[in-house]
Amino acid sequence: MAEQQIVENLGEIVIAPEVLEVIISVTTSKVEGVYSLRSKRTLDSIGKKAEGKGVYIRTETEDERVIVDIYVYLVAGKRVPEIAQTIQKEVKEKVLASTDIEISEVNIHVMGIVSETASRPDFDDLFKEGFFDVD
Repeated sequence: MAEQQIVENLGEIVIAPEVLEVIISVTTSKVEGVYSLRSKRTLDSIGKKAEGKGVYIRTETEDERVIVDIYVYLVAGKRVPEIAQTIQKEVKEKVLASTDIEISEVNIHVMGIVSETASRPDFDDLFKEGFFDVD
């Protein structure tokens, strides 16, 4: 007799967009050639509501697509297309592995190139400026 799997419905699991933003921010910042994500303060000053530090997530409900826009500064001397493709691949893989959410598109916006000799921002700075503040 074949074993049967019994699936028990325990309830709904809801993952807040802020959780995805953290996963995406950390993953992006660890890619070689990424200097930093775009400053939340800069985006706020031009009147754009920033949900995360350089990470914007939108969903298209009609076809259930999740689209991510990431704004980054890259290190000079590296190949921009290769870094962007690595970010896209890593972000899709990490979010899927961590949350079972499949991202449809990862759009990379290169905001600038920084000298190779510039010191990189501290990793802990990624979570400053009220990153987890809720309206």
